Amino acid sequence: MRSDAFIAEHIVQPSAQAGMTVENPHCIRYAVNGRMMARQGAMVAYRGDLTIKTKGQGVGRLLKRAVTREGVALMEVEGRGEMWLADLAKNVFILALAPGDGLAVTGKSVLCFDPSLQYDIRLVKGAGMAGGGLFNCVFTGDGSIAVTAHGQPMVIPVTADQPVLVDTDAVIGWSGSLEAGIHRSESVMSILKGGSGEAFQLTLQGEGSVIVQPSEGPLPPPAKGSSGIADAVGDFLGG
Repeated sequence: MRSDAFIAEHIVQPSAQAGMTVENPHCIRYAVNGRMMARQGAMVAYRGDLTIKTKGQGVGRLLKRAVTREGVALMEVEGRGEMWLADLAKNVFILALAPGDGLAVTGKSVLCFDPSLQYDIRLVKGAGMAGGGLFNCVFTGDGSIAVTAHGQPMVIPVTADQPVLVDTDAVIGWSGSLEAGIHRSESVMSILKGGSGEAFQLTLQGEGSVIVQPSEGPLPPPAKGSSGIADAVGDFLGG
C-alpha cells in the first residue's frame, strides 16, 4: 500500500511560534522553551529535551480538590522541545487571557496552560444543593489556556438583560466577570419521581460570554447497588 498521500496530508510542520497552537481539531502542540503546565496523562507524543514531573498544588488547592472533586491533576513540563497533548480525541481550542481577565473553566475541560496563569478552585453560589461540576477552576493572569469539548463548542453572549441558563454538564467555561448561580427548574417531588434530567441549571448574569459544548459528556457507569430514588435524594442533597 502506498502511503505517500497519507504522509503528505498528516505530517506535522515545524513550529511557527513558541507556546501552544492547534495541531488539528483534536490535538494541541506546545513548543516549550522553558516550562508549561498540562493535565496529567494528556501527553500523546513529544520530542526534544523535556522533563516531565508531577506538579504540586499546594495544601489549599489539594484540600479543595479532595472535597469538591473539581480541579485538575497537573504535570509540569520543562526544557526545550515540542509536546502534543490530547484527551480522548475531544475537540480542542485555545483561549488567550490578558491582565485583568478572569475565566472560570470546569476542571475536566482543562488540557494545558501557560505557567504565567494562576488558578484557584471556587464554589458556584448555591451549588451545595446540586451535584458535582459546580466547583470550577478560575484562571487569571496573562497567557493562554487550551480547553477541550465534546464536539464543536458554542459561545453564547450574556448581557444584563439576557441572562443565560446552561446545563451543568454541558458548560465548559464562562467570563470571570459574570455572576454565576444555580437555578432549580424541578420540584423536589418531581426529582424523587425520577425527574426530567434537567433539574438544575447554571445561571449566568452580567456582561460576558459562556462556552457550551453540544453534549452533556459521557454517561457515567451506574454505581454498584444503586437505587433510583436513593440516588436522586443523594444528588439533590449534594451527596
